[in-house]
Amino acid sequence: MWEKLQGLFQETGLYGFFSSYEVMPGALMPEGLGQLLMIVVCCVLLYLGIAKKFEPLLLVPIAFGGILANIPFAGLSAPGGLLDVLYRMGIENTLFPLLIFMGVGAMTDFGPLIANPKTLLLGAAAQFGIFGTVLGALYLGSIWNAVDFTLAEAASIGIIGGADGPTSIFLTTKLAPHLLAAVAVAAYSYMALVPIIQPPVMRALTTQKERQIQMKQLREVSRLEKILFPLIVLFLCILFFPSATPLIGMLMFGNLLRESGVTARLSDTAQNALINTVTVFLGLSVGSKMIAENFLVTKTLLILLLGVIAFILGTASGVLMAKLMNLFSKDKINPLIGSAGVSAVPMAARVSNRLGQEADPSNFLLMHAMGPNVAGVIGSAVAAGILLTLVG
Repeated sequence: MWEKLQGLFQETGLYGFFSSYEVMPGALMPEGLGQLLMIVVCCVLLYLGIAKKFEPLLLVPIAFGGILANIPFAGLSAPGGLLDVLYRMGIENTLFPLLIFMGVGAMTDFGPLIANPKTLLLGAAAQFGIFGTVLGALYLGSIWNAVDFTLAEAASIGIIGGADGPTSIFLTTKLAPHLLAAVAVAAYSYMALVPIIQPPVMRALTTQKERQIQMKQLREVSRLEKILFPLIVLFLCILFFPSATPLIGMLMFGNLLRESGVTARLSDTAQNALINTVTVFLGLSVGSKMIAENFLVTKTLLILLLGVIAFILGTASGVLMAKLMNLFSKDKINPLIGSAGVSAVPMAARVSNRLGQEADPSNFLLMHAMGPNVAGVIGSAVAAGILLTLVG
């Protein structure tokens, strides 16, 4: 009887957390204590998602999935476990990120970009954060032997700077799946922290006079233009960046459902029921990779640091590109909208608008900022395609 009770105790989480103090090579602490710490980290993410409303639609399922994955002896992330099945079903084959992109396309109005095409340059410039961080990660590995990032790993880290969760998951799954948890959590966390990370950078790079620039009202975009836009973008992608077609194709398909005017039911499904369902499974699947043995390593901490740097570089690049364009443009651009090129839709555009109104309460930049904002979505997908081609 005593042996049965002892065996029962050895199957409890309490025993699993504290039964071993052996630290595996590369880990920061014993597995049991690591699992306990990861559960605490996931509870912090739950707090940020629920109490602070930081990207709750993703942070809540990711955090809960992380808790489930770190329960000793539960086996939810083990081969054949629930979380493992979800991961293989939708993340390993990139199904979930692509379906998310279709839903994003169905929710996105590309009108501001069509009305002011030159804001595409701002979205493109903001992608410098991606490529700059790739080079930075490779350089860090070359000078610090303890953290030798491969090109595939560096590309997966750099894509965090695109501030686009599905794109980050898509590329990392293809190139460095062992970094998925760190990259996905960093991408979505920094997206949620846009109102905190971006304003200091934007204020540092602009003057009060620049922040007060008022832009002309955007012209009205015809229905025909909105229908042709996704088709034109798709054909250009096929010609020049075919490796980005999975992401761009689903984004433009979703947008065509929205703008065609004859598929209202499909558009409604894509931007509501379907994307909500996929988001639940996506979050749980990503959380399943937040296991201690993969997450509590030196590389993860550096990924989080490099992710912030990527985000700052992207924000700064967009602002500086707007200032450069003003040197050659008669109709001045408020540099604040350049920061929206990082692709965190629509939060980055709202931050641009808020800072513009702080400088001048009569200044309304939201619609102008949506141009580079949606351009950033396209830009991050193209950047992912380029990195996939270079590394693959």
